[in-house]
Amino acid sequence: MKRAKTVDGYLASAGEWADGLAVLREVALGAGLEETVKWGAPCYTHAGRNVISLTGFSGYFGLWFHNAEALADPDDVLRPAKGGSSTAMRQWRFESVKAIKKRALKSYLKRAMELAEGPVKKREVKGAPDSLPVELEAALKAKKGARAAFDALTPGRQREYAAYIAEAKREATKLSRLEKCLPLILAGGGLNDKYRGC
Repeated sequence: MKRAKTVDGYLASAGEWADGLAVLREVALGAGLEETVKWGAPCYTHAGRNVISLTGFSGYFGLWFHNAEALADPDDVLRPAKGGSSTAMRQWRFESVKAIKKRALKSYLKRAMELAEGPVKKREVKGAPDSLPVELEAALKAKKGARAAFDALTPGRQREYAAYIAEAKREATKLSRLEKCLPLILAGGGLNDKYRGC
C-alpha cells in the first residue's frame, strides 16, 4: 500500500480493506485517541505516545499496538512482529469487517492508553554485531566501497545483514544471500527497508 500524507488518503488507497480500516479508525477516535500519520499510515497517539497504527496487507487488515510488551491479551488475538522476534509491537489481524469485535477492541485500547500514561520503559540499545560471518567479511573486503558502506549503516541494519547471512545453513544459500545483500549495502539501505511502513 502506498505511503499516505493523510488518513483519508490512506483509506482511499486501501482497496478491499477500506471499510474495515474505517471501522478501526472510528473505534480509535471514539476511544479518545489522537489521529496523525506516521510512516505513511494512520497512527493514533495518547499522552504523547504512539498507541496503535492501522495497516492493510494483501491478505488482511489490522492494527499494530505499539509498546505492547505489557499489554494484556486475554482474548489471545495479538501476534508478535517479525515472527516473534519482537514483543514491543503486536498486531491484531482481521479478514473482514464482521470479524471486528468492537467491545473487545475498546477494552484493549483502554488498557493500551493506560500504559501510554505510565512511565517510559527504557529499552536496551544494541550495538553493531560483535562479529560478522566469514562470508560477509570476505565479501566486504572484496567489493570496492562495501566495507565503508557497511560501516556507515546503523547498528541495527548491520545486525540484520549479519544474522541473515549467518542463519543460512548451506554455503550456496549464504552466497546467494550475499549476492542479494551487497547492492543494498552499497546503496546504504537495510535488508528489510521495503517492509518498513507497510
